Amino acid sequence: MIRIFDIIFSLLGLILLSPVLLIVAIWVRIDSSGPILYRQTRVGRNGVDFKLLKFRSMRINADKAGLLTVGGRDSRITNAGYYLRKYKIDELPQLINVLFGEMSLVGPRPEVRKYVDLYTPEQQKVLAVRPGITDMASIAYKNENELLARSNDPEKTYIEEVMPAKLRLNMHFIEKPTLLNYFKIVFRTIFPV
Repeated sequence: MIRIFDIIFSLLGLILLSPVLLIVAIWVRIDSSGPILYRQTRVGRNGVDFKLLKFRSMRINADKAGLLTVGGRDSRITNAGYYLRKYKIDELPQLINVLFGEMSLVGPRPEVRKYVDLYTPEQQKVLAVRPGITDMASIAYKNENELLARSNDPEKTYIEEVMPAKLRLNMHFIEKPTLLNYFKIVFRTIFPV
């Protein structure tokens, strides 16, 4: 049943937001050189890799300087990227990932392989479901970049504190993947934005 809502909402979202998507695409193209979309390999359901789509918000090859974004004004982020990230607009192309079945609207945020390889057997249970655009962890850690910016060692803080806490929150949805929880998370994500 959740897959049906994913298809309906992602298709409607892509159609209704198409003018916004076009404007953002032009903005990204004008703001800095490089492709409009950023494709990053993430780990999906059953541990299968897929290409997550985002509007490009960082300079070319910025991910070679690190996978974590630290602070609101990370020097790798473009001018347009700052606003796209702040208002989560950079995530809109993931509606395509949802439509193709690689993701769901609601589910654990897909992680890069480097961090998935650190999961404990218990944490690996999040790989049993489709990853999502949003989840309770995304809502609880909406200011994750600022949290990491205050750390002396952002990656260590992410691995030892943030990632385990987010995975614990994800387990609640996995244990009770009801339509009610699905819609609660969708609405708690949309209205603050």
